Amino acid sequence: MSDAIPSPVPVESGDVTFARRVRSAMAWRWGSQVLAQVIAWTSTIAVVRLLDPSDYGLYAMCQVVLTALTFLNGQSFATSLVQTNHVDERRIGQVFGLLLLLNGGLAAIQFLTAPLAAAYFREPLVADMLRIQAIIFLTIPFAAVPQELLARRIEFRNQGLVNLASATVGGVVAFAMAWLGYGVWALVYAPVAMFATRAIGLTYAARIFVKPVFDFRGAGDLISFGGTLTLCQFMWIIQSQSDVVIAGRSFDTHDLGLYTNALFLTLIITGKFLPPVNDVAYAAYSELHKQGKALAPYFLRTLRTVFLVTAPLYFGLALTAEPAVTLLFGEKWVEMAPLVAGLAIAMPFFAVQIVCSPATNAMGLPRVYLTTNTIGAVLFPLLFALAVEGGVMGLVHAWWIGTPTLLLTTLFFILPKVGLRWRALAVEMAPVLLASGIMALAVWLVRGLVAGWPPVAQLAVLVPLGGLAYLATLAVVAKRYLTESWDMIRHREISTT
Repeated sequence: MSDAIPSPVPVESGDVTFARRVRSAMAWRWGSQVLAQVIAWTSTIAVVRLLDPSDYGLYAMCQVVLTALTFLNGQSFATSLVQTNHVDERRIGQVFGLLLLLNGGLAAIQFLTAPLAAAYFREPLVADMLRIQAIIFLTIPFAAVPQELLARRIEFRNQGLVNLASATVGGVVAFAMAWLGYGVWALVYAPVAMFATRAIGLTYAARIFVKPVFDFRGAGDLISFGGTLTLCQFMWIIQSQSDVVIAGRSFDTHDLGLYTNALFLTLIITGKFLPPVNDVAYAAYSELHKQGKALAPYFLRTLRTVFLVTAPLYFGLALTAEPAVTLLFGEKWVEMAPLVAGLAIAMPFFAVQIVCSPATNAMGLPRVYLTTNTIGAVLFPLLFALAVEGGVMGLVHAWWIGTPTLLLTTLFFILPKVGLRWRALAVEMAPVLLASGIMALAVWLVRGLVAGWPPVAQLAVLVPLGGLAYLATLAVVAKRYLTESWDMIRHREISTT
């Protein structure tokens, strides 16, 4: 595994050891995530071609319940082990004991209340699906604690290897069951296999085997910090699952399946490739904050790096959605293309908003994250409730309004805390917006000329054209961005001023 992935959290030239640790961590965490997603997507594309949109509609209903309970799984209490100054075997045991209690209770709740969820969605099969997936909660304590202890040490190599193994197991299970005709059950059992593999692998990788401690005296700081993050997670779940909860009773399983798969496709980067950035950034910000260093230069570089990558990818996807969907999923999914195109427009703003929280969390200010998540938990359900009458595209339009609004609100709260000015942020982002606009114009002008070509031929022309237009514009208006990225890849020192 090469450590050639540029870190979005560069460090000052005087701390060469720390710089090397962050780069190596980002290389393993992000690089392994890319490989894991290659494996997952190879399986996903094959499975999508074997299953029907209605299968994904049923699965989305099941996932709403699972995700709604996930906010209480205690992951945030394990995360507190990264930020706190004092960790010993007793405190680790207290977190482990708390996670065992929480997740055992969640597994029981999901198992017993499964018929209620099935009644709400008017789909009896949902009850059996939920009972099987209750097993997932039982694996979480054995993955969460070792994961955060490894993160505290900014050690992501073993995590990366475990992620690759779990992705492979999940992909094989999903494809094998879909091929054998098990339908939606392929989607149910694959995550169970993935979570179990990950729990076993991380427990072994961390090399720390502690007994659970159910006496929580002296763990007030961990519980307070983790409790606040748990509330943040709850608000996030309301925001992220409200569309399916609201639309699940209005749409049939076919339309719901189209929407959820379109959302899945457009959330690939934000949902799969940004969490590794956040994991490493949170650990790095925490260490920098403990050293008394200002976070503004690193935070600005992180936002710019994320926007630099996501803006052209998503705007390009918006313009090439039809050939991309047809090529990846087949003709029976082509009606999903307008949804993908619409959602892709909103995702660059969503991506930048997602990577904001590690900075203030690392400073011991999780209430900032709680405030922004609470706003999102009110804003998005309201928009979805108003937009659901407009059908599937109505939900897409809600995303157009919600994502930039939430991003601006988040920046309003976070920028003063990290000491970053709006003007500095605008100056850094403007060249990326300009380059993305010119790229989109170039692709749009040529798209009509190749409209009748096979999907693979269209993409073979439009994707390189867009990439060249984007890079050429950056080379003219912001060559520094390209040289800095190249220097980070080559492990050269970069000024943070």
